Amino acid sequence: MPKGSATVGAGGKLLSPTGPQELTSKLLHLHFKDDKTKVSGDALLLMAELLRIFVVEAAVRSVRQAQAEDLARVDVDQLEKVLPQLLLDF
Repeated sequence: MPKGSATVGAGGKLLSPTGPQELTSKLLHLHFKDDKTKVSGDALLLMAELLRIFVVEAAVRSVRQAQAEDLARVDVDQLEKVLPQLLLDF
């Protein structure tokens, strides 16, 4: 999906932004106590890259866990097994 595009649900309702910066901004603002808190463009780029790396690493570790268990598919069970160590590493 092109940068700046969004996911559209039934009836044309906007579901969520899909650009990395837009999504990162939305996730950050969900957890800010003050609605007026601003985040610079550089900070958004950095956070988007950190989130991307985290998600890729979680996927890779989940695949390795599934392989260690001789499974053909990765399930949420493998993610749950690798998540505690992944959180410690980050």
